[in-house]
This record gives sequence, C-alpha cells and structure tokens, in this order.
Amino acid sequence: MLSVSAQEPVRIGVAGLSHSHVVPLLRNLNRPDIEIVGIAESDTALSNRYAKQFGIEKNLIFQSLDEMLEKTQPEGVITFTSIFDHLKVVEACAPRGIHVMVEKPLAVSTKHARKMEKLAIEHNILVLTNYETTWYPSNHEGFNMIAGDEIGELRKIIVYDGHKGPKEINVNSEFLEWLTDPVENGGGALTDFGCYGANLVTWILKGQKPETVYANLKQYKPNVYPKVDDDATIVLSYPHMEAIINASWNWPFNRKDMHIYGTDGYILIDDAETIRYRLDEESGEKTKKASRKAAPFNDPFAFFAAAINGDTKINPADLSSLENNLIVVEILEAAYKSHKTGKEIKLNQ
Repeated sequence: MLSVSAQEPVRIGVAGLSHSHVVPLLRNLNRPDIEIVGIAESDTALSNRYAKQFGIEKNLIFQSLDEMLEKTQPEGVITFTSIFDHLKVVEACAPRGIHVMVEKPLAVSTKHARKMEKLAIEHNILVLTNYETTWYPSNHEGFNMIAGDEIGELRKIIVYDGHKGPKEINVNSEFLEWLTDPVENGGGALTDFGCYGANLVTWILKGQKPETVYANLKQYKPNVYPKVDDDATIVLSYPHMEAIINASWNWPFNRKDMHIYGTDGYILIDDAETIRYRLDEESGEKTKKASRKAAPFNDPFAFFAAAINGDTKINPADLSSLENNLIVVEILEAAYKSHKTGKEIKLNQ
C-alpha cells in the first residue's frame, strides 16, 4: 500500500459556504492530501466574496450541488451548510457512492439522522461528523488516562462549551441567520454546543447510551435570540455515573473544557493541550501538556482523506463515527423533549 504522502490527493467537493468553519479550509486549499475539485453554494454573493478573499478560481464554484457532483466526480464531500441541509447533502451524495463529512452535529433530528444512517448503509459510504474538540490532544490524553484506570471507576463528567454568543463574537451574517433559526439549526445553544458534551461522553463511555436525559433551557437574551434557547444544562444518567453538559451563549469567554471525576482521582481538561490531574488523596494536583497527535489524527480534512483511502478505520464509538453521532442527536432531541415536559426522558437502549 502507498504511504499517505505518496498517494494521489483525494478528490473533495465542498457543499455550502455559510458555516464559517469552512474558513480554515479555504485558507489552505493547496494541500497534498486533498484536492478541492468543486464548491457548491447557491448564494452567489457569498461565494463571490470568498472567491475574492481566498483567491478561489471561479470555475471551481457551482450554484447547484447536483451539478458540482456530476461535473467534478468527487470521492468525498465536506459539508458547510445549515444542519437541516445535512440530510440533503447525504441524499445527493450517497447514491453516487460519495463519502460525506458534516460539521457538528450530525442532524437536526433523529428522523433526519436515521435517514442518513439508512442511506450510508445502503450505499456503503462514510458519514462522519467533525468537532473541533476531536482534534484536542488533551481529550485523547484524558481518554487514555481513564482507559488506564488512573482515576478509578468513573462517577461524574462535567462538560463546559460555548462563548458569549454568535452575535456577540461577530459570526458572519450568513452563519448567524441559520444558526439562530430553530428549523435550520434544530435549536440554539443546546444544538450548537450541547453536541460537544454528548459526543465526548459517548466516546469516553464507548458508545453507551444514558438511561435518562433531563434538561433545562434558558433564554437569557430573548431580544438577541428570540427564536431559540441561549443556555442549556443537560443531565445524562448512567447506571454508575452522571454527566452534566453546560452549553451556553452566555459565557464571559470562549470555552471548551471538561472535568472528569473517578473514585480515586480527577482529570481537568482545561484546553486543547492542558490537563490538571490528581490521582489519589495523598498526592497534590499536577499539570501536563498533551502532545499533538501525528497526521492524520490532527486535522479533520486529513482524517477524512485517510478514512476514504482506507488508511484509517472508523470504529463505532469513535468521535467522528455515525454510531456515536446518532446517539448525540438522540440525546439532544431528548433534551428538548425534557425541557418541554419538565420530565426525565428515558432512552431506548
């Protein structure tokens, strides 16, 4: 088998430009691992702006996803549309045998997610979900510490994700429009940031579902976000532990951190690299920096290319896997149902 560096770059199409997570890709289009063969975006003002900003050749840009797929024949498609449109991308790509990677979360509902799963199985394609936190070395170091039984049996995981709010941090108008729409995004802060915690906890617990989900959503800024929640607290109950997910557009600063407690010690993951930990009652707290993982496990696009080539196997509990992210969507949907009813929601095991 050829090494990754010796292989031909994987032919990749881009579906949509309205999700601003596309910007890191547009900044680095000349890569050895992937070749962007086409970009589909119906908003010509948006595509023209990015073409000018990043020096994208006009012949790469198409208004229609179907036209882009037919004319460029990509092996995979990276998706930067609204969450609602993720299903439409998979519906277009799956019958053509084209693999898909979407930005988190997988889907707006379990109905959409199950349709995507059915298409992926029927047409034997990958449907992966990308999260920023998947590429944090600290999360993987923490995972290995748990697997090595360094803090004993897990009892509590608390995940904190969010920022001051999408409007407050000045996301672009095309992104803000659908991010704050309950149909296009599936909700507000719960969808936008609750998915991170659900994804990480499901990964740490190797694909285990919570028995129940309880959630309380707030709308602290109805004048700014009149249609959606801007704060969410979600409690996931498991037979021997509990997870609490704090997702908000009301933090005083950006944060993506996690506290993990076991029967013997704790692990505090402060950022992408920093871990504080205490492994027993006698020892004091220590700090370490996690080492950056080697390619392709340090970048979503390199990872997607490696998965398409078969160089990287996707396991069911993995952070990017379809199986993990079906559970994530189920948790988010149950959280909304819990908030509406004021009751714990039991998940089918």
